[in-house]
Amino acid sequence: MTVTIFLGALLGPMALGVPIAFALILSGVALMLYLGMFDAQIVAQNVLNGADSFPLMAVPFFLLAGEVMNTGGLSRRIVALAMAMVGHIRGGLGFVAIFAACILSSLSGSAVADAAALGALLLPMMLKSGHNPARAGGLLASASVIGPIIPPSIGFILYGVVGGVSITKLFLAGIFPGLMIAAALCVTWLLVARNEQFELPPRESGAVRLKALMDSFWALMLPVIIIVGLKFGVFTPTEAGVVAAVYSLFVSMVVYRELPPAQLFHVFVSAAKITAVVMFLVACAAVSAWLITVADVPGALAALVEPLMDNQTALLIAIMVLIVIVGTAMDMTPTILIMTPVLMPIIKQAGIDPVYFGVLFIINNSIGLITPPVGTVLNVICGVSKLSMEELMKGVMPFLIAELIVLFLLVLFPQLVTVPVSWFGR
Repeated sequence: MTVTIFLGALLGPMALGVPIAFALILSGVALMLYLGMFDAQIVAQNVLNGADSFPLMAVPFFLLAGEVMNTGGLSRRIVALAMAMVGHIRGGLGFVAIFAACILSSLSGSAVADAAALGALLLPMMLKSGHNPARAGGLLASASVIGPIIPPSIGFILYGVVGGVSITKLFLAGIFPGLMIAAALCVTWLLVARNEQFELPPRESGAVRLKALMDSFWALMLPVIIIVGLKFGVFTPTEAGVVAAVYSLFVSMVVYRELPPAQLFHVFVSAAKITAVVMFLVACAAVSAWLITVADVPGALAALVEPLMDNQTALLIAIMVLIVIVGTAMDMTPTILIMTPVLMPIIKQAGIDPVYFGVLFIINNSIGLITPPVGTVLNVICGVSKLSMEELMKGVMPFLIAELIVLFLLVLFPQLVTVPVSWFGR
C-alpha cells in the first residue's frame, strides 16, 4: 500500500503538469499523512538538510566550468584538435564527434552542455560534407551522453550523495565504461555511414596537427589535473569542482583571452540558473527520501523482487529494464534522486557493490537522455539541427541500441567495471 500511495502521489501531480520538485514534496506529505505523522516542520527541515551537503557543492562549480568551457574557447579547441587528428579518414567527422565528446565529458560532466557544444560546432560541418542530417544528429546526441559517465560527472555526485557512496570511486569507475561506449559508437558509426556519399576534409600536415595540439594543451590539462588529483588524493571531488571552475576561468580569460570580463556576469547567471534548478530538486527529494526510509518502501519492493534476490544478474537486468522505462518519461536528475534511496537498500541486501551498481545506474540514466519523449539531449540537438523529433529518433536508434548492448555487457560481466576501478583506485 505504501508503494501505491508513494507512486500515486508522485506520478499523479506530474501527469497534471506539477513541477517535479513540488511533486516530490507532495509524495512525501502523502506518505506522512498515511503514516499519521504529518508535521510541516519536518518537511521544512528535510528540505534544508537536503541541500546542506559539502559534496553537493561540487555541482555548481562543475556547472560553472561547463559554461566557461563553452564560452571561453575550450570546446572549440578540443573539436579543432579532433578535426586535425582524425577528420580526414572516412567518416572522420563522426569520429571527431566521438573523440571530442570523450574529452568534453572530462571537462564539464554534463550531457546537455556537451550536446550544445558539439551540435553548434560540428553539426554544420557534417551537413556541409553531405552526411545524412538525422544520422549526424543522432550520433552527436548519442556521443553527448558520455558526458555524465567519464569523470567529472554531476550524475555520480548526486548518486554518491543520496546513496552514501564514495564519489571518488565512482569517478574512477566511470572511465573505462565511458571509453567502451565511445568504442561502440565508433563501430556503429563505421557500419551505418559506410554507404554514405560525403566529402572528406583534407588530411592535415604534421605541423597543423602539432599546432592544434599545442593550441588545445591548456584545455587538455584539465581532465589530467582532475583525474590525477583524485587518484592520488590531492583533493576531494568537491575541491575538484573548484579547481575545474578556477582553472577554466583562468585559461579562458588569461591564456585564450576569449572570455572578456564584461561577459562574466552572463556566464555566472547562466550557471546559477541551472544550479538553482538542480539544487532545488535535490532539496525537495530529501523529503520523499526520508519518508521512503520511514515507510520502508524499499522493504516492500524487496518483497516483490525476492525471487530474484539470489541471482544478482537477473536482479540487475530487471532493475536496468525498469530504469530504461522510467528514463523515457523522466529526466536524469529526478530519476537519480527518486530511485537511489529506493534501490540502494535492495542492492546492498543482494550483495551488489554500490560503486558497480552506480556505474550501471548512471549509464542507464544517461541513455535516458536520448529516449523520447523527455530526452533532454534530443531536444537540444533538435533545436540546433531544426530536425523533428521523429527524424532524429530514426538517426539515433542504431547508436541507442549500441549503448544498450554495452550496458548489458557490463551487467553480464561485472569485471569490466570492477577490474579497471581496482587499478585506478590503487
